[in-house]
Amino acid sequence: MGRVFRNEFRLIVGDIGVLLFFIALPLAYPVIYTLIYNPEVVNKMPVAVVDDSRTMQSRDFVRKASASPAIDIYAYCNDMAEARRLMADGDVFGIMEIPRDYARCIGRGETAHVSFFCDMSLLLRYRTFAAALTDLQLNVISDITGDKIDAAGLGSLTGGGTPMLFESKSNFLGDSEQGFASFIIPGIVILILQQSMLLGVCMLGGTSRERRSRNRGIDPLQIQAPATATVWGKALAYTVFYIPLTIYVMRFIPEMFDLPHYGNPVDYLLFIFPMLLATAFLGQGLNVIIKERETVFVVIVFTSVVFLFLSGLTWPRYAMSTLWTWAGNCIPATWGVDGFIKINSNAATLPEVGNDFSALWILSAIYMLFALWSTKYINTLYSVNVNKPTTKTPKV
Repeated sequence: MGRVFRNEFRLIVGDIGVLLFFIALPLAYPVIYTLIYNPEVVNKMPVAVVDDSRTMQSRDFVRKASASPAIDIYAYCNDMAEARRLMADGDVFGIMEIPRDYARCIGRGETAHVSFFCDMSLLLRYRTFAAALTDLQLNVISDITGDKIDAAGLGSLTGGGTPMLFESKSNFLGDSEQGFASFIIPGIVILILQQSMLLGVCMLGGTSRERRSRNRGIDPLQIQAPATATVWGKALAYTVFYIPLTIYVMRFIPEMFDLPHYGNPVDYLLFIFPMLLATAFLGQGLNVIIKERETVFVVIVFTSVVFLFLSGLTWPRYAMSTLWTWAGNCIPATWGVDGFIKINSNAATLPEVGNDFSALWILSAIYMLFALWSTKYINTLYSVNVNKPTTKTPKV
């Protein structure tokens, strides 16, 4: 096993394609993704106003909206047709329509309505608009209620002033900046670790099978060892190789970009070890269908988007059907993403993510058996030509 371990390290270092996946991809992708998602929040988005009321109350509503960090009043329009033209041209991302009876409804104590039309091409804008309008609504309600209290002569009961009757206060656990990068990057980095390792391991396996095809079933660069020693030696080589990259991705990337990093580094480094081990075994198991180096681009690369959805980052796992939930359970990164986010963003401890930790060790055991079967099957597949005499020089 030690000989296999050292030999696999040598093969990794000597293969520029594998180094591209093992080193360049984990180093560059987290930086690129984080820069793409900066700035994390969208502010001062242009909005067109159609004020059919044209009263003091409607102007006060627009003034309060303009004071919000999310809304910038771009233009006052005479009608909705003009506002729609601005939205169609991309000049504004929202339209605020104040009806003619807005002030009259407030004066009568009836429900007043203000319509807001939002460009849904980017959900990040919609989320920001929705939060800003909710706060604006509560603020306006509080002011109107306070004015009625003063008008009824009850202001003295509150100490001579009108209190803030409604106050909206949001607490975003694990994402205090309310940023998109702070939300998604901690999960993305785990997927990057898994996918880059899978690509590199499968490329090494495909290269080995190419050498076997050229040398009558023998790979001259591989150590001849039992399947168990081969599988464990390679898995440990891949896992040890990834330890510095894992520290960089999980520790230094959040610090470099001021992303959430509240958890104990020892906890999430211990937590991620079985995920790396399970991924190393899974890659060796998939070698059974990888016959050439180029096959990894067809078999592995396309799974990145699928694994992203199954991890629950873009769609909650509890809302998935049973089939897709079980499919996600078979992916190491699914448990890795869930556990790492809990530790990194919510300061959970290793015992508190025991369910994810146990699932990763179970997957490690399952994929170890898969890797053993795959290795034995490939050895048997190529053993037919091993004992045939040949005078050809082995081709590397």
